[in-house]
Amino acid sequence: MHLPFLNRDEERRRLRALLSGRRSGLAILYGRRRCGKSRLVQEVLAAERSVYHVGDDREAPLQRTSLAAEIGGKLPGFGAVSYPDWDALLTRWYREARSGMVLALDEFPALAASATELPSLIQKHVDTHRARRVHLVLSGSSQRMMQGLVFDRAAPLFGRADEILRISPLSCHWIGRALQIRDPIRAVEAYAVWGGVPRYWEMAAAFRNHDHAVEELVLSPQGVLRDEPAGLLLDDLRDTTQSASILALVGGGCHRISEIAARLGKPATSLTRPLQRLVELDLVRCETPFGSSPRDSKRTSYRIADPFLRFWFRFVEPARSRIEAGMTRAVALQIASSFGHHAGSVWEDLVRAAVPRMRVGGAEWTEVGRWWGTGLDGRPMEIDIVGSAPDGRTILVAEAEWSDSSEPKRLLAEIGRKAANLPLARGRKIIPAIFVKRTRPRGQDSHLYGPRQVLEALP
Repeated sequence: MHLPFLNRDEERRRLRALLSGRRSGLAILYGRRRCGKSRLVQEVLAAERSVYHVGDDREAPLQRTSLAAEIGGKLPGFGAVSYPDWDALLTRWYREARSGMVLALDEFPALAASATELPSLIQKHVDTHRARRVHLVLSGSSQRMMQGLVFDRAAPLFGRADEILRISPLSCHWIGRALQIRDPIRAVEAYAVWGGVPRYWEMAAAFRNHDHAVEELVLSPQGVLRDEPAGLLLDDLRDTTQSASILALVGGGCHRISEIAARLGKPATSLTRPLQRLVELDLVRCETPFGSSPRDSKRTSYRIADPFLRFWFRFVEPARSRIEAGMTRAVALQIASSFGHHAGSVWEDLVRAAVPRMRVGGAEWTEVGRWWGTGLDGRPMEIDIVGSAPDGRTILVAEAEWSDSSEPKRLLAEIGRKAANLPLARGRKIIPAIFVKRTRPRGQDSHLYGPRQVLEALP
């Protein structure tokens, strides 16, 4: 099933403006695999004046032959010549390309892996032909390599790009439209498995229902997404064993660096850089309690940021032996029995992302986060959502619960107790709120919010 092209309006606008400019332009697109970089490029390119080529793992001479054949479709005779090196091919392209033509090199890291000189040659031709209206688009899923191309001051292409676009997963707002789900509860639960990756949505849409898609794509030993995390790590990391181990532990409930280090039998200091790299790749989220310094390492908590990876490391990784033994159905039943808790953690993330875009309790909230620590009574305490109003004197204290049997009165009483025990709340006006799976008709509880309101607020 081919999904409609969703969102990315700003990215399309910027690319189209660049490619219609009067001078040559260089655009860099990067981001994790399957998020729609290739689709975005193809949506923007005009077929009659564009060459689109996908790099692969072949040797450089074969890559050049393939690209020359693609260019030959727009410039007759281009593919009839054997090019001894990349400089010869690029020289002819820039000499013969007509005004307004675009060369789009997708999966550029694969091209550069077999020709380390390619970034320097591109820099030379970009600098030489700036006055010409011939454009270049480079795209890739290896965030490490793509970031190195444009953000490393020693890299040849540093400072040359006219547009640098990081293509991230889509928000939960779009999954209902993609999978034709009208019920916002089902949309949240689908997002709790597939996250915001459009290609996962496209795969899931081909199955008769959500459970069947999970069994066939993720749980089956032959499932397309069965080993997806390994592929994501290979795109960007040299040592995938340590990173996979960290993700497995975080997904299994180890959220402090000291806990992770103890389980791995390593000093905590040796894990600082690997964890930071996973944070930079948006695979792990580093959190400190709301209102505390981001540098407060003693209170730092790590969580898997992506819903799909969180689902995979919570349910699939621990069950790999049973899956390989053909016990797929048994694993699926086990997932169903505890899926609500997993969906609840994703629901909390969605609420925290939506609150700054909503008027909750009649107020706006500029900063929102999770709080945990010692209450005024000296006991440990956690609060799902804490927010600060622009005036600095008003604070939001809210709970997010994903249960069919949520009791608003009980939750509201619990919020009252927590607010009275919250050190941050002293001397401030408290606005309570409850975010639950099922709500009464709008207007009966002004402090009660549900999935529809949250999804409508997300970008």
